[in-house]
Amino acid sequence: MYSLEHQQYLKKIKRHNFLVRLTQLSIITLFIILWQVLADYRLINTFITSSPKHIIKTIINLHQTHNLYNHILITIYETIISFALGTMIGIVVATILWWNRFIAKVIDPYLTILNSLPKVALGPIIIIWVGAAMDSIIVMALLISVIITIIDIYHGFNSVNPIKLKLMQSFKATKRQIYFKLLLPSNFSNIISTLKINISMSLIGVIMGEFLVSKQGIGYLIMYGSQVFNLDLVMSGIIILCIIAAIMYYLVLYVEKRLTKY
Repeated sequence: MYSLEHQQYLKKIKRHNFLVRLTQLSIITLFIILWQVLADYRLINTFITSSPKHIIKTIINLHQTHNLYNHILITIYETIISFALGTMIGIVVATILWWNRFIAKVIDPYLTILNSLPKVALGPIIIIWVGAAMDSIIVMALLISVIITIIDIYHGFNSVNPIKLKLMQSFKATKRQIYFKLLLPSNFSNIISTLKINISMSLIGVIMGEFLVSKQGIGYLIMYGSQVFNLDLVMSGIIILCIIAAIMYYLVLYVEKRLTKY
C-alpha cells in the first residue's frame, strides 16, 4: 500500500495530466468551432480555406465511393515500411560508427552534407533509378529519416556517461559488453525520442514521394485536389494525415510506456 503522501502525489500527477489533455482538446475544439463560424458568416473564403462541414462531407463522399481506406492503407503501409527500415539501418550504421572511430571520422562530413541536402531535389533521380512506383516512395522516405536517425543515435552513443565508460574499461570490459550493458540501456530514452522523430520524418518522406510519382495514397489525394482546385479534398487529406500522424505518435508512446515498466 502507498502512503497517504504518495497517494496525494499520484492524484496530483493524474490531475495535471487530465488538465493537459483537456486543454489540448479544448484548443482543437475551439479552433474548429471558430473556423466553422467564420465560414458560416462568410468572413473567410471557403473556396480557399474550406470548412469543417465541407471536410466532413468530402471524407464521407470518399468513404461512400470506396476511395478513402485504400488511400489511407497505402500511405500507412509505405510509412511503416520506411519507418522500420530507417530505424534498423540507422541503429546498425550508428553502431558501426561508434565501433570504428576511423569510419566515423570518414563518414561524418558526408552525413552532414546529406542531412542538409533537400531530399526532394533527388526525387527525379530516384524515379529514374528505382522507377515510378512504391519503391521510389519508400526510398525517398528512407533518405529523409535514416540520416537523422543515424546522427541522433550516434550522438547519443557518444554522450554516454564517461565515468561509467571508464569504469567498465577499467574492468577490461569488451566493446561488445560495453555496447549491450552500457550504451543501449543508457540510450533507451534517446532511441525512443529518435523513433518519435523518425515516424514523422518517414510520413513526410512518403507524402513527398506520393506527390511525385504515386497514383494512390493521401499525398496523391492532396496533389490531385490542388491540381483541380478542390481545396475541400486538399484540406481533407491534410486532416487525415494529422490523424494518422497522431495515431502513430501515440503508438510509439504506448510502446515506450510498456517497455519502461520492465
